[in-house]
This record gives sequence, structure tokens and C-alpha cells, in this order.
Amino acid sequence: MGTYFDNAATTMVRTEAVEAMLRVLRDSFGNPSSMHSCGRQAKAELEMARKSIADAIGAQPENICFTSGGTESNNLAILGISDSLKHKGRHIITSAIEHSAVLDPVKKLQSSGWEVTYLLPDPAGRIPAAAFSDALRDDTVLASVMLVNNETGAVNPVGEYKSEIRRRKLNTVLHTDAVQGFCKIPFSVKSTGAELVTVSSHKIHGPKGSGALYIKDGIKLKPLILGGSHEKGTRGGTEALPAAAGFGEAARLGVLELEDTALLVRDLRDGLLTKLRAGIPGVVVIGEGDSPFLLCISLPGHKSEILMNFLDSEGFCVSSGAACKKGARSRTLEAMQLKNEVIDGALRISFSRYNTHDEAERFVSVLKRGSETVLKAL
Repeated sequence: MGTYFDNAATTMVRTEAVEAMLRVLRDSFGNPSSMHSCGRQAKAELEMARKSIADAIGAQPENICFTSGGTESNNLAILGISDSLKHKGRHIITSAIEHSAVLDPVKKLQSSGWEVTYLLPDPAGRIPAAAFSDALRDDTVLASVMLVNNETGAVNPVGEYKSEIRRRKLNTVLHTDAVQGFCKIPFSVKSTGAELVTVSSHKIHGPKGSGALYIKDGIKLKPLILGGSHEKGTRGGTEALPAAAGFGEAARLGVLELEDTALLVRDLRDGLLTKLRAGIPGVVVIGEGDSPFLLCISLPGHKSEILMNFLDSEGFCVSSGAACKKGARSRTLEAMQLKNEVIDGALRISFSRYNTHDEAERFVSVLKRGSETVLKAL
């Protein structure tokens, strides 16, 4: 395997998470809803995983609902709450830089009569608290703004949004997609103030197919999946226990290692950036790099797809933006009002605790050679 610099899309599953999954597959195969001893054993494993995820965000286990991932958690938060809020108002605030898992359900509500305000980012890629405040109205019943942008790494002041909601004594429910911040930057449900918080497993070295939604006491969500009283009636269907166990172990270790990992990754990112600026004239850094796990750059005049293919042929995995976009021009970078040549030459490099300085140094060398090869070809 080559060098993997696409950790914002997904991460390798760490050995400890794999071992937790194998243990559950082998020893705790019962249904967590069954009342017999095998079921109780499976239930205990599920609740241990739930506690690990709750502990990682400073929540209580009973406020954690397991889902199939970040996409389902975002859909459950937005569509699940809308039915109980519609009699209080029909105005939603979100941003133009959200993941499609937020924007698509919001657009669905908009098509059925809800009014939506889409906030634009500042030049650093953040949604300013002042812009959020200006958009708040008496009939704003739901706001959804991500904690960390998945393309630029910009960190939004979600806690300040909630402070403004409280200052104005509004009943606006705040949701934040914290997938790119979970076990990567310090935050808690208290610091965000959000009633609904989305987290995901496969961004933190856990398995794909598992996520969670924090639901504050008193918030009632209409289930998206019917067919049982699982997850306190919020999501029908037998829980994917092996995936949840792997998620729980990844979260337990991730929060313990957060500070050390962030320092390691920031040093790696800063070193790579220094080498890029020295080795490739004209490279553009997009955003201010709030999260050390993401670096968005551009080589104006080049096509990101061509550079990505070249890097791939040399054993480096990077992306041009969110994995779900599949080649479409970045909505986030367009919202930042960057020049087309900057957007078209953008690359997203995203790190994990398993990347090294040697990989970063080789990456710069290969990217430099690739950029010169493309220029010669033109």
C-alpha cells in the first residue's frame, strides 16, 4: 500500500477496533434486545460502546442513538425534528458549505414549504457568529451548521451561535455535524450548546456503517426507520453490534489520544506546508487551517483531477474535495468566492496519527514533479 492522505474521506480501521469487533462477532452474537443470557451479554457490549462515545463528547449514554453513520444521523436530526417544530415556525438556518447529508434533507423541507437561509463563509471558510445572528428570526426553529468543514478544516464558532440563541431567548434547536471534529479537536456537547450532534465511526479509525446522534433530553425525533422500539424508539432495527463495538473502542482510544495526535498531526501538516511553499512556487493555501487534520491547497492553472491521477500512479491517495462529490466542483470553495482557476486546481490532503514526515517529504517531491510534468504537457 502507498501513502494515504485522504483521511477526511475515511480512515484505516485501527487494530484495537478490529479486535473489539472480532470479540463481539465471536463471543457476543446474541440480539441486544433478547432477554436471555446471550442477549444480555450483547446488550452489555452495546452499552459499553455507547458509554465510550458519550464520554468522548461529555454526554450521558442515554442521550446517544446509534445509526448507520453520519449521513443517517444528519438526516435523522433534520427530518426527525422538523415534524415536531413546524407548528412553531418554518424557518431554518444552515450554511452553503454543509455536507450533502445536511443540505439534501434541508432542501427536501424547503421544497415542502420551509424557508431556508443559507449562510456564506468568510474568506477563511468560517461561518461568522455575526452572520448567524443576523439570520436568526423569531420563527427560526432549526439551525444546522457543521463544527469543522470537511474540505478546508475551518472550525465554526458553534458555541457562539447557541449563545446568541439564548441571549435572544429563542427556542431554536441547534444541530451540528461534528463528524470532522470528533476525537480531533476538543469539544463537548456543553461547549457547542447543540441539542443534536452528529458523529461517525469511520473518520476516527473505526469501521464504516456505524455512527451516532447525540439527542438532548426533551428533544423528540420522529423515526426515519420504523419497525421496532430499538434505540429508545428512535430507530427501528437490530443494532449493528460489531460495528458499534469497533466504533466505541475507536472513540475510547481517540479521546485519550486526542491531544498527542493533534500535536503530531499539526507538526506534520506544518512541515508539509513549509516544504510545499518552498518547493512549488505559486501554491495557494485555502483557509487558515483551524483543524490540523486537513490541508486544502491549490495549484492554479492545473487540473486537480490530473494531479490526483498522477499522485495515485505514484502511490499517494488524496482528493479534490469531499468524497461524496465525485468530481463535481466544490460547493465549499465556490461559496468562498475563490477564482475558478483556484477551485479547479484544488487538492485536499488529510492526515491521521499514522502518517509520517517521510511520507510528507516524498509527497512534496512527487507533487512538484507532477506539476512540472503537467506544465510541460501543456
